[in-house]
Amino acid sequence: MIIAIGADHGGFYLKSQIMEFLKEFGYKVNDLGTYKDEPVDYPDYARAVSQEILQNKADRGILICGSGVGACVAANKFPGIRSAICHDTFSAHQGVEDDNINVLCLGARVIGTELAKEIVKVWLAAEFSGAERHKRRLDKVNEIEREFLKR
Repeated sequence: MIIAIGADHGGFYLKSQIMEFLKEFGYKVNDLGTYKDEPVDYPDYARAVSQEILQNKADRGILICGSGVGACVAANKFPGIRSAICHDTFSAHQGVEDDNINVLCLGARVIGTELAKEIVKVWLAAEFSGAERHKRRLDKVNEIEREFLKR
């Protein structure tokens, strides 16, 4: 599995730690920046990670900013991206199993490194359930997206 990862300055240090963690488990990681802790804008990294997924250059993405909120909002503007902030393991696996999220957003100023690693581990191990009710709900979400893309 290929993971695209990006962070703004608020998530720079956690991104480095998560990347090492992913590589230890044999994941291929596409590091899309930032590469230093100087102020940058989170939408740029949400764009980069989202495009990697939409262009089939990555299977899933991880975005890290100070709270996780801004990166999540920006990523969800891309058709086909389903991102969620997860600061606990339940949300991480449930988000994939029920809602098929493909981008995990983390807040580096909200959670610590060890919890972040556990969340990433659980998120990567989760698979979309394919249950009829989950497919039906996801179809409705996709229909909303298509409806508003036509405008």
